[in-house]
Amino acid sequence: MIIRTASPEDAPELLGIYAPYVRDTAVTFEYQVPSQAEFTDRIRRITEKYPCLAAQDGSRLLGYTYASVFKDRAAYSWSVETTIYVDREARRRGIGKRLYAALEDCLRRQNICSLCACIAYPNPDSIGFHESLGYRTVAHFHDSGFKQGTWYDMVWMEKELCPHTVPPKPFIPFPNLNRQRQ
Repeated sequence: MIIRTASPEDAPELLGIYAPYVRDTAVTFEYQVPSQAEFTDRIRRITEKYPCLAAQDGSRLLGYTYASVFKDRAAYSWSVETTIYVDREARRRGIGKRLYAALEDCLRRQNICSLCACIAYPNPDSIGFHESLGYRTVAHFHDSGFKQGTWYDMVWMEKELCPHTVPPKPFIPFPNLNRQRQ
């Protein structure tokens, strides 16, 4: 298995991983499965600034992870929201941990300091997964999302990735990471 940058051409297969979470769970609060065009555009937009990575085994994609804007103000440039989805048939094989390790490596090189994960509650699998990677719960909001006839709480989990220096190191957009190594 390799971890690589996801491309817009991966959208159909990655959407196939994501769609059951939309249709069958409250893991995502999205109601409708996005169109392939919309999902392709999401990958394009994410990778303009942050990594979107895919786990590939042979010719099959097994999961993906990405970082996105935590809040859209300049002062938040060193914080991101992390997201991960693994094919439901491929869970519990270490794919998620490998994806997040690769994501954290990229984000560290981008000088990101804080990782934030927004998780529907209850979701003991996701919370336990994030805790095993060093995240801790920092906020719990009640009845935040209504899906499939039920109100769900939401928790925010946080992980410090890099020291918060003064001044902070400059944010490096994801497309510029390879240029920084040359």
